[in-house]
Amino acid sequence: MKKIKSISTLFLFAVAFMSIGAVTAQNKYIDKKGKLTFEASEALFEPVKATNESVTVILNTETNEIASLALMKSFRFKNSLMEEHFNENYIESETYPKATFKGKLLNFNSSDLSENETAVAVDGKIELRGKEKQINTSLMISRVDGLIIIKGSFTVSPADFDIEIPSIVKDKIAKEIMVSLDFNLSEK
Repeated sequence: MKKIKSISTLFLFAVAFMSIGAVTAQNKYIDKKGKLTFEASEALFEPVKATNESVTVILNTETNEIASLALMKSFRFKNSLMEEHFNENYIESETYPKATFKGKLLNFNSSDLSENETAVAVDGKIELRGKEKQINTSLMISRVDGLIIIKGSFTVSPADFDIEIPSIVKDKIAKEIMVSLDFNLSEK
């Protein structure tokens, strides 16, 4: 009888734990096909632009923490030689295979979201090539068909991440790089 009571107590504890996990999971949204685009083009020269459509993004609406991971070799350029130089000479993707962002949405309440975009401040750090850069920007966030849609942009410079641009191409690459993001997060 005592053994049965222990098993039923253990079972009830397991059910309660799973229920708590289910409630917590409702606060997490994910996108495994987020889109990041960067542009470092200068007028009169070939466009320096690449897109990565396999960025992973997680948002915890309980804590407002947001994190993303982009594999550097997933950025696609129009010109394959440019893609090769990006990975081998500038980013050194073999040594630094990913870029991450960890931050927090400020004064954000997911229950206030609607189909109308709302500007929300985000504060966090991007890490690339072993270097960190503080990012403070505003994102446009909405909720459409159960998805949390996040769009925005910010600028960085190659110097932020100790990326040296050879003098032969220095005038062909912008000093400020525009990074745009487009995420469609669904409930986890």
